[in-house]
Amino acid sequence: MSVTGELLLYALVAGGLVFWLRSILGTRHGEERDHSDALMGMGGDVAEDNTATEAPMISNEEQIKTVAGSKDGVTGIANTAAETGLFKIAEADKDFDIKFFFEAIQDVFVMVVEGFGKGDRELLQDLLADDVYKAFEGAIDAREKTGETLSNEIHSINKAEIIEAELNGKKANVTVRFIADEVSVTRDKGGEITAGHPDHTTKMRDIWTFSRDIKSRDPRWFVVETRGDFEGDNETIPNTD
Repeated sequence: MSVTGELLLYALVAGGLVFWLRSILGTRHGEERDHSDALMGMGGDVAEDNTATEAPMISNEEQIKTVAGSKDGVTGIANTAAETGLFKIAEADKDFDIKFFFEAIQDVFVMVVEGFGKGDRELLQDLLADDVYKAFEGAIDAREKTGETLSNEIHSINKAEIIEAELNGKKANVTVRFIADEVSVTRDKGGEITAGHPDHTTKMRDIWTFSRDIKSRDPRWFVVETRGDFEGDNETIPNTD
């Protein structure tokens, strides 16, 4: 394949990923396509295999209890109050899927952190609430005025733990603590490194709140708040609390 062809293929894959995340973060509506199909932007339903044995349906509440009871792995629920809040959200929104939600928010976390470093305003505007986006845009504007550049790369997410969940009327809010390893490098207008190191990872601990109007036809969950987990934390992302 030619270089031009390879670049076009990569662009299609990246575009498919963004479209998928923007469209269905945290929810399932009807028959879901395989993730590989979504990444490639392919349409059409998957043909049913009537010879396959269907797995027993697991309720949203049972899935939440399973995640809450798990002590290992990346995802978790920190306390019974958060678990109770998730039960209320799942009862009011039958399309809420806790496992799919966890998958999507981790992808969004990476996309927002790295997109902020790149100054990708279009991407950020589609994933962040208006006031949060304005804070991110202001930080990007200030960086660009001084000629600084920022490179953020998430190497791994070690933990994505729900610490709060509530249903306030028709508004569902889920707050997640992310613990991740990242490489963050800031350079001045001359290209000299002023913060970070390209070969050293640092620990990032951030708390983000995702929100959705469960009565809305828009299935997206937007990031409505970002903040560091403790004073002196690695301030890669603007605090918007």
